[in-house]
Amino acid sequence: MSDTERQTATEPTVASRDDPLLRVEGLTKHFPNDEGFLSWLQLRPGDGDGLVDLGREWVRAVEDVSFEIYEGETLGLVGESGCGKSTLARTILQLIEPTDGSVYFRGEDLAAMDGETLRRNRRDIQMIFQDPQSSLDPRMKVGKIVEEPMRAHGMYDESGREARARELLSKVGLDPQHYNRYPHAFSGGQRQRINLARALSVNPDFVVCDEPVSALDVSIQAQVLNTMRELQAEFGLTYLFIAHDLSVIRHISDRVAVMYLGQLVELAEKEELFENPQHPYTRALLESIPVPDPRVEGTRGVLEGDVPSPIEPPSGCRFRTRCPELIAPSAFELTDEEWAQVRQFTRSVTRHSFELAGANAIRAEFFGPRLPDGEAGRIVSRAIDLLVDDRWDEAAALLTESFTDPSICARERPRYEVPAEYGSGRHVAECHRHREDGSGR
Repeated sequence: MSDTERQTATEPTVASRDDPLLRVEGLTKHFPNDEGFLSWLQLRPGDGDGLVDLGREWVRAVEDVSFEIYEGETLGLVGESGCGKSTLARTILQLIEPTDGSVYFRGEDLAAMDGETLRRNRRDIQMIFQDPQSSLDPRMKVGKIVEEPMRAHGMYDESGREARARELLSKVGLDPQHYNRYPHAFSGGQRQRINLARALSVNPDFVVCDEPVSALDVSIQAQVLNTMRELQAEFGLTYLFIAHDLSVIRHISDRVAVMYLGQLVELAEKEELFENPQHPYTRALLESIPVPDPRVEGTRGVLEGDVPSPIEPPSGCRFRTRCPELIAPSAFELTDEEWAQVRQFTRSVTRHSFELAGANAIRAEFFGPRLPDGEAGRIVSRAIDLLVDDRWDEAAALLTESFTDPSICARERPRYEVPAEYGSGRHVAECHRHREDGSGR
């Protein structure tokens, strides 16, 4: 998105911080990792751990997520593909049943509503899906697609629905005369405008936008985003806007939540998060934004390793297996350089990411001329001996039990509120380096 296109939109107005329109508390969604008999079986929220122990694996797609969205604002939700953003959105809307937690809309818990009550409330909560083509029925004309939610909620008569559909097509930048055309006659950007008109047809207050511009060309993205901003101001809409593109998030959001492996790791106002990121994962995402001019120097955020499996997520901080700032266990007196060497060696052994050689070659590759002093050095030396004997798993277990498991990053889930440098809003970061006692520094 060019600077010129960004400047065409009006800056969003941050809503006043009264009671939130939407409040999510401890929202959790687990899926059974099989398709066999009784794979659907789950306990209701509040029954023990929320899962039936049938000896099966569970995909922990969303785990203990809490945040608020205030009337008139846009909360941007960003994270890598597969981190649980779309599952979170669908669980908020009760399109899939939560394993645990609550979703309060205007103070009422959507998760506790019966089917009919929830159906009535869905008039005020709508969703725009990622793919503008597959989310439109190719057998229906555009006008009928826009009218469909109104018909489902018993709004207006036939002529009234048609009049409103034509009006909304005009509002989203389409010709009302296209009322009788089929979706295949429109471009991707125009189809997403049709989706937007359909979402607005029942006059909602809250709209979940699940990657609504990711399938569009960059120039079309700006046009659709500007239309969404204009409609937000005109209709008093509140957005939860999901994206993996940080430039899009910065363009449209008032506050930003960063998600990793099913959990929120940072939440702050837009300017605060972009200018003062306080979680290593957020910093890596920001550093990964492409630089338009290759001659401009800058650091690029490169994270080691792959995202862990949501079936067995890491204990404590879920980002710790890839974190460049993992906190050393207090039992060892290691310099920053030595701890970086030990951490790299442990991860490389765990991932089997290097070719075996003699003990001296392994020492030189990871530690240079000398090993760390004291007990840390003896543990590393023992691990190298195990590697020389091709006992990878034993070496990995020794290093993990000695250096990784005792770290506070592995023992406790972090959640801290940090001082905001830009604005007065709350800034929450899930990183133990913000511990008040200073032990994380």
